[in-house]
Amino acid sequence: MITSITQRIAQELSVHPNQVQAAVDLLDEGATVPFISRYRKEATGSLDDTQMRNLEERLRYLRELEDRRSAILKSVTDQGKLTPELEKDLLGADSKVRLEDLYLPYKPKRRTKAMIAREAGLEPLAEALLVNFMLVPEEAALAYVDAGKGVADVKAALEGARHILMEKFSEDAELIGRLREHLWDNAILKSAVVEGKETEGAKFRDYFDSREPLKRVPSHRALAQLRGSNEGFLFRTLVLEEDEQAQGRTGPPNRCEQMIARRFNIADQGRPADKWLNETVRWSWRVKIFLHLDLELINRLRETAETEAIHVFARNLHDLLLAAPAGPRTTIGLDPGLRSGVKIAVVDTTGKLVDFATIYPHEPKREWDKSVAVIAALATKHHAELISIGNGTASRETDKLATEVIKRFPELKLQKLVVSEAGASVYSASELAAREFPDVDVTIRGAVSIARRLQDPLAELVKIDPKAIGVGQYQHDVNQYELARGLDAVVEDCVNKVGVDVNTASAPLLARISGLNATLAGNIVSYRDEHGAFLNRTALKKVPRLGDKTFEQAAGFLRIMNGNNPLDASAVHPEAYPLVESIVARLNVSIKSLIGDSTTLRRLTPTEFTNDKFGLPTVKDILAELEKPGRDPRPEFRTAAFRDGVEELKDLQPGMILEGVVTNVANFGAFVDIGVHQDGLVHISALAEKFVKDPHTIVKAGDVVRVKVVEIDPVRRRIALTMRLSDEAAPAASTIRSEPARKPQAKRESPPQVGGAMAAALAKLRGG
Repeated sequence: MITSITQRIAQELSVHPNQVQAAVDLLDEGATVPFISRYRKEATGSLDDTQMRNLEERLRYLRELEDRRSAILKSVTDQGKLTPELEKDLLGADSKVRLEDLYLPYKPKRRTKAMIAREAGLEPLAEALLVNFMLVPEEAALAYVDAGKGVADVKAALEGARHILMEKFSEDAELIGRLREHLWDNAILKSAVVEGKETEGAKFRDYFDSREPLKRVPSHRALAQLRGSNEGFLFRTLVLEEDEQAQGRTGPPNRCEQMIARRFNIADQGRPADKWLNETVRWSWRVKIFLHLDLELINRLRETAETEAIHVFARNLHDLLLAAPAGPRTTIGLDPGLRSGVKIAVVDTTGKLVDFATIYPHEPKREWDKSVAVIAALATKHHAELISIGNGTASRETDKLATEVIKRFPELKLQKLVVSEAGASVYSASELAAREFPDVDVTIRGAVSIARRLQDPLAELVKIDPKAIGVGQYQHDVNQYELARGLDAVVEDCVNKVGVDVNTASAPLLARISGLNATLAGNIVSYRDEHGAFLNRTALKKVPRLGDKTFEQAAGFLRIMNGNNPLDASAVHPEAYPLVESIVARLNVSIKSLIGDSTTLRRLTPTEFTNDKFGLPTVKDILAELEKPGRDPRPEFRTAAFRDGVEELKDLQPGMILEGVVTNVANFGAFVDIGVHQDGLVHISALAEKFVKDPHTIVKAGDVVRVKVVEIDPVRRRIALTMRLSDEAAPAASTIRSEPARKPQAKRESPPQVGGAMAAALAKLRGG
């Protein structure tokens, strides 16, 4: 019998089974991951949110595995073919692949050539030839010639017997499992350009003649080649190196054919049946098994690459959502444009739109002075502190305009910075934006989003489908259901880590809180609009359809500022209020005076306050929260300063040292916005002086970094950067060269040198 799901997950996470079982019970009761990891540490032994997400994912997979196991057992039993040995194998299968291998001979399938041969009575011939190597195939087949059964001659009899054995070989679960792993470990993935598609498929140039060990193809290269193949620009093949070296010549059996032969005791010893059987083995491998495994392993490569791509997207999204907020400061949002003008939106400290306009400072109208005056007037009227500029078309020209405003009107004390406008157009055209601004033009809504995402990136970005934010690699190529599920988990974790002010939060932000959904979030906003601000957390229970279970899940993540209970502004859960009251009673102080009193709180001994309901982890969390209530886990707000005069690709020179913002981190490096409308790439080998295995350990989306320009390719619009400022730049006249064909390597690749070889990584531009 297989190890229980609980025990298996415990082994994989290196935790105690009791911890896993407690977490599973809580999940089954409807508790969310943020709630469990934050408020049920005693039950789970302090499993953190990462462990909980992994546990949740494995629980889903293993339960699906059990459901499939039950269905297969029923199917085989109904066929009357379940033997004790097969049952033991099915119960012991530890993966979906293994289960399907075992089920293959019993899986209902369309009529095959092997079935037709069995119906013609040829199975005894096939079995006889497989066990009696001294039989002469042509002589043995004579007895099975029967025109009435469709066996016209000896040749037809032997062909039918061969189909029976080929199916037998291809449905042997143990054999197929070994062949699959051998192929995964030893196959070479090759790709070549489809003849005549060289120009049209130029973006896949790095794969026009490439070869790489299958199991070592990184996620971004796998997805690039699969996309190139799907779009008809690349021809993809999977080969064994020994077959490749044979170059079509007939030679000794390859390793896979030898494995098949050994499994069925087939050898070439000059016996009458040996030649026929070895030909059957070769046909089985080349015509049936290899073709099946080729598709299966490409799917495995795709799934592995997609999983990694989703992981990369999720990490980047996490970093972007938890980027430093500028805070509640009146902000002017500028959505840049040339002929269509620059759209202006002014939002107050709460993010409410209070004014808007359109100016035309650039070509063709060039109303520069008038535009400066309009921005200054709006800043004066609304006491604006910040100017947020979208990073799209005309961004640098508009940034110049903001600089001019700051220079001419220093008394306004304005600050400016460029923000990513990815997804702003998606929000502006959404039903949500239409409900919020029914009488405002779509383009102005985009400017509002640009302003708000500077004030609070998390609160604004949750209104946009995470896939539209554009911080992934090849996100449109991956399984969209798995991508959405993974990204939704990230958004949920980020929102609950920060918490939200229930009296100011939008419905989309509230919907991401533990236990809530879009309906309940809408009900909270409607109740707030009708009855005014919530004065305490208990008042949330008056919201329609918000019951005790939902309140338990959500209350700790909802903040009420300046309410009638100071604990409501903290992450202390209402269920723990009695514990806090016992602490203040012992100290003979008020809750209000204890909050923030680090000296007193640090003198307390947590073990003195534990009881049957609240263990040491919870008490420690409560004391830490009382010391810094409602603390924001996000970093301090900081901006990057783009260099004046560097606004287009043509302004760049090798050797320039610039400041920029990390926009995206992939497995092969980081993309950095240096203010020229095209992100540059810092290859993984150029992120630090030391060897870097994972770029995310060095940088994350939103980081402000200093980089040196190494090479510029104006034709392909690619920029090679380095964060190793001592690296030498390429000569100014150079252009980035294409990546040479890769050769298989027995050991891990050493980091490529900065320069021409580094530019190879630029081929892996973001696929979204």
